[in-house]
Amino acid sequence: MTASPAPAVPAGRHITCSVSDGIADVRLDRPDKLNALSLDMLRELRSTARRLRHEPGLRAVVVSGNGRSFCAGLDLGAAARNPAAVARAFVPTPRGTNLFQEACWAWRRLPVPVIAAVHGHVIGAGVQIALAADLRLTTPDARWSVKEVERGLVPDMSGIRALTQLVGIETAKRLTLTADEVTGADAARLGLAGTVTDTPREEAFVLAARIAEHRPAAVAAAKRLFDRHWSAGDLRTFAAERRAQLRLLPGAMRSLKR
Repeated sequence: MTASPAPAVPAGRHITCSVSDGIADVRLDRPDKLNALSLDMLRELRSTARRLRHEPGLRAVVVSGNGRSFCAGLDLGAAARNPAAVARAFVPTPRGTNLFQEACWAWRRLPVPVIAAVHGHVIGAGVQIALAADLRLTTPDARWSVKEVERGLVPDMSGIRALTQLVGIETAKRLTLTADEVTGADAARLGLAGTVTDTPREEAFVLAARIAEHRPAAVAAAKRLFDRHWSAGDLRTFAAERRAQLRLLPGAMRSLKR
């Protein structure tokens, strides 16, 4: 694909976003804290995802972290200094998600594939942001841990739902209840990631470019079918497939006649 200027999409103080050739480059940018998430960063993640829903020509999104790590989890020290703000962040919106959950799940709502490129620490909330992506690439030595139980909490940033979709229940329970740290290579073996590579960001953009070559409506429909019907019954899924295909067929037939 021919390179073009990468305009910045308004994001925030610690989340950067630019778009080039239909691919958004979203980065967690608090490297001095290993990209540990403050409440402001959670708001920025949510608002960036929502703005990208309206980005013209968007084909894919790559999410990564600047510095030595993808994300070392929530900044619990900062949160503890503002308990009132934390309490407000727990209140669900009419969507059914609170701020913590929406910072992850808003990426699932995008009609384009989201690819997480992770390295270094992928801890707690960092795991949950990675699992909110459609595809994950990890360095072999990345340090993954579903850490919340060790801190007296549970993985509540949509993490339970994401783990349910990706791994078996025993693996999900073991990762959660032990809070054990696993390498990126082990994370891929367990089903948390799909690709192990020393260059996750570079390969994520190659993958995004490949996806961007395909018809956006077909990519969006395929993503939507998987997300909405992964655990649905057979007949309901078959009906959804038929509806999606009927919407896509006229355009596909026109392109074949050219």
